[in-house]
Amino acid sequence: MNSGDQAFRAKGNNERWAEMTYGGALSFLRRRYSRDIEGVDVVVSGVPYDSSVTYRSGCRLGPRAIREASVQLAELEAFPFGFDPFKALSVIDWGDCMVDPHHPETVPVDIQAHAAEIIKSGAKMLTFGGDHFVAYPLLKAHAEKYGPVTLIQFDAHCDTWEDDPTRLDHGTMFGRAAAEGVIDVTKSTQIGLRTYNDSDHGFEILTAPWVHRNGVDAALKIIKERAGDTPVYISFDVDGLDPAFAPGTGTPVMGGLASWQALELIRGLGSLNLIGMDVVEVSPPYDHAEITALAAATVAHDWLCLIAQKKGAKGVEVGRL
Repeated sequence: MNSGDQAFRAKGNNERWAEMTYGGALSFLRRRYSRDIEGVDVVVSGVPYDSSVTYRSGCRLGPRAIREASVQLAELEAFPFGFDPFKALSVIDWGDCMVDPHHPETVPVDIQAHAAEIIKSGAKMLTFGGDHFVAYPLLKAHAEKYGPVTLIQFDAHCDTWEDDPTRLDHGTMFGRAAAEGVIDVTKSTQIGLRTYNDSDHGFEILTAPWVHRNGVDAALKIIKERAGDTPVYISFDVDGLDPAFAPGTGTPVMGGLASWQALELIRGLGSLNLIGMDVVEVSPPYDHAEITALAAATVAHDWLCLIAQKKGAKGVEVGRL
């Protein structure tokens, strides 16, 4: 009987068996650790880097915390989808991208090369930061394959402030990516913002107060009409959530999205051409009872379920949804 430690004992990428939620080898959703990406649908990996933060550090420990917080999500059929996503989807946990913070000039190069190797195989990437700067080399790698990508950004901050092209800063890189044509801003949307910039850089901005007043359905309508059938990359900064729902982050801002709003927004994006996702800025030293890590793991889990649906996964939704 198979039981326990499937992260290294499983022979295939679609297997799932019983684990003690409080024990066993940790991987994201208990997926098999592997560097063999042939025929894999989604590669999960971490980028434990936080030397670009402007306030509190600690999110280099984010990938580890998100994996740990995913244990209960691996127990049952996915809610509200009603299926086991891994019956349809081949997913591995690649482990973490090796970065050297003592040679900062190598960090974006190494992250981009790591992503490019995975993407060229045909697999999609689900990446855990690390600080939000890691999204810049990830986007560059995706744009090499797909051309300018549509960015759907969940965030408290615009991350488009004035930029020095040599600067490693988690608050400037999307302005740089837009200027370089990596992002198609005419198709892109920022959600949850509640800090000020005197330029929108061409993005559609749905601030957190706007979402609170107008609702999830109105936000989804704008996001989806704007994105159309273009390649969509989702970058989810956990500080897009209110600190009540995500205290474990480096730059918390009051008045953000509730966790339920974020989940409903993610679950509503399944019709889009989803090519990749990152979940960033989980800082465990500032977290309480895994609140932030749980939110991050669930957002990532639900994105995987959307990809599984595209591969034919079907389930039975139970209850009044």
